[in-house]
Amino acid sequence: MTLLSKFQHPEVKQLAQSKDSLVSTFQVEAHNLSKKFTKGKNGILAVEDFSFAVPAGQMFGLLGPDGAGKTTTLRMLASVMPATKGNAKVGGFDTQRETRQARQLIGYMPQNFSLYPDLSVMENLIFFADINGVHGKRRNERIQEMLAFTRLKEFTDRRAANLSGGMKKKLALACALLHEPQVLILDEPSTGVDPVSRRELWVILSKVVQDGVTVVVSTPYMDEAERCHQVGILYNGKLLTSGSPSDLQNGLPFEIVEVKAKPRKVMREVVGDAPYVLQWRTIGDRLRLSVKDPFTATKLLENTLASEGAEIKVLRHSKRSMEDVFIHLVEERRASN
Repeated sequence: MTLLSKFQHPEVKQLAQSKDSLVSTFQVEAHNLSKKFTKGKNGILAVEDFSFAVPAGQMFGLLGPDGAGKTTTLRMLASVMPATKGNAKVGGFDTQRETRQARQLIGYMPQNFSLYPDLSVMENLIFFADINGVHGKRRNERIQEMLAFTRLKEFTDRRAANLSGGMKKKLALACALLHEPQVLILDEPSTGVDPVSRRELWVILSKVVQDGVTVVVSTPYMDEAERCHQVGILYNGKLLTSGSPSDLQNGLPFEIVEVKAKPRKVMREVVGDAPYVLQWRTIGDRLRLSVKDPFTATKLLENTLASEGAEIKVLRHSKRSMEDVFIHLVEERRASN
């Protein structure tokens, strides 16, 4: 059994069986969601038979490289784009047949900055509060709450165009949260921001989830995927697998050993010739090896490197990561095609 089949999320299997299997216990649901763009002779199938389900108050991470279909999937979930096939529900409302009801529950933050650059922070917040039906005393309360939540109180008069990348993201998030949505859909919210702002943004998102909001977030970053309750790995428009980060990592059919030694040429030659090393790749100044038995592998590597006169800096059994999961799944998919 491959990792692709072993860790297909149980809710995904359930949803794939029949349309009647969609249940209200899930805040966000997708059933055989597909999108085909009419371009060229045969068109482009951007997303194919995508099914998943997210319980209320959880964060679902959609992990994949550029062009995997993440943005298209989120646009369909947010009712911004119609699906070619399949359906999606938010809070029990079909995003195509019950669009108005579904949209009232959704806070959507697209990947590109979509606010008004000529308006100030405060003016943007007021505008988005008004169009989402937040008025009067409650509007003022929510704006102050969002300014404090995103730490933008000192910048209320600054034009959105003059904000830093991180501040723009936080303003967009504040505008998406103003009407107290039950579901927050975020398309790569931390892309293009500095590491500090990226970390702050994820702290804010964790608090949003703690408040009971269901979050669906796309990301190309493996470390961000590990922060989610469930992760779906999307590649070439198809969901390869989904599950909790720990389950996906523990389900890999190999262990990881990290090695760093000098000279690097000797290290590479030893690793490349070792029959017990299934695969290896370079991470910075060290190599990350896939092995069946990490204890035996470290002992053999230590002896071989020493006999070749190499100086060992690092040689250890390492924790499996989402990057290991992603690379394994993609290689498995390519081998099956």
